[in-house]
Amino acid sequence: MSRPSLFGSPLFLGFDHLEQMLDRVQKSADGYPPYNIEQTGETRLRITLAVAGFSMEELQITQEDNQLVIRGRQREDGEGRIFLHRGIAARQFQRAFVLAEGIEVEGAWLDNGLLHVDLQRPLPEVRVKTIQIATRGHGPQRPVVGQVPVGEGRIGEARVADGRLKQS
Repeated sequence: MSRPSLFGSPLFLGFDHLEQMLDRVQKSADGYPPYNIEQTGETRLRITLAVAGFSMEELQITQEDNQLVIRGRQREDGEGRIFLHRGIAARQFQRAFVLAEGIEVEGAWLDNGLLHVDLQRPLPEVRVKTIQIATRGHGPQRPVVGQVPVGEGRIGEARVADGRLKQS
C-alpha cells in the first residue's frame, strides 16, 4: 500500500521534486548532532549544531543544489590511550537542510563546540503576469508558434491567430 502524496492535490502542479527532497531529508535525519534553527533578523536565519569534540579540519559544509550539507568526521586518536569507559563517541555524521530558492549562505564559524551557519533569505518578489485570451471559431486550439524569414536572412517568430500570420 502506498502512502498518500503530500502534494497529491490536482491544484499542486509540478511539485513532485519537492516531495522527493522531503523524502530524502527524512531518510537522512537520525537526530545526531542536535541542532537549532533561529531567526536572527527579518531576512536572516542561523543554524547551530552541537559538534563538541570536532575541530574545524574535521567539519565540512557544502551547498549541493538547494541542500546545505554539513559533514563531520573525527580522526581516531585512541592510539596509546586506554579507555576505562568511552561515552564520547568519535562518530561521523551528515546533516542535510533543504534551502528555499534564493537562500544564500553568508558564513560559518565554530565557537565552544557549536557550529553556527548564517543564512540570508531574500524578500519575496511579487510577480504578476497578464495572459491574453484569444477568441477562436470552433473548439479549443493551441496557438501555432514557428520561425519564419523576416527579411535580409533574419529569422523571426510568428504566431498564427484567428487565421492571420503575426510576426514579432
